[in-house]
Amino acid sequence: MRKAASFIVDTDPAFADIVEASPVCSIGNGARTSLDPFESLVGSVIAQQVSVKAADSITARVTDYLDGDVSPEKVVNSSVEGLRAAGLSGAKTKTVKGIADAIHTGVLDLDEALTHPDDSAVVAELTKLWGVGRWTAEMFLMFTMHRLDVWPTGDLAMRKGWNIVHGESGDIDPQILEPLGDPLRPYRSVVAWYCWRAVEGDDSSW
Repeated sequence: MRKAASFIVDTDPAFADIVEASPVCSIGNGARTSLDPFESLVGSVIAQQVSVKAADSITARVTDYLDGDVSPEKVVNSSVEGLRAAGLSGAKTKTVKGIADAIHTGVLDLDEALTHPDDSAVVAELTKLWGVGRWTAEMFLMFTMHRLDVWPTGDLAMRKGWNIVHGESGDIDPQILEPLGDPLRPYRSVVAWYCWRAVEGDDSSW
């Protein structure tokens, strides 16, 4: 993604320092995630509104509870109590089991979604599921489908990172940030990734 990095810096030179200090972005590297699509979507649900550390811990516990088999069939046959004991909230348990049931019954075909060329159509399909909002669908697009032009303005850390890169403090309104990404098409996913790197490197950002 060196081409994307060069484009971003040429378009918005404020990104020069964070691009220089960061590894090459892995989004859009031509390879889908090694995770099964369902397992990846479950991971996105688990990551909703919790820290990366907490999400990793809960994911590990859920995976252990499912005996390493994070599949729709295994989740459909698991108990609500077991998933709750593994660390999922009641709402996330309902969401994960709902996704598993949708796939198990053929209502949702994740493999078909992976090949759909229209990002907005994928978001629309995923957000039909209870508990799957725009953010969760966008994370799936970025990290499972490796789509390059996703602009997750609903993500607080991304917005804070944008301000850090541009020498500002605090948060930026999503509606203000939305059009600021337009000049950075078709690499807005990569821009978001660098914004997250900026947050990681700035202790004062939270």
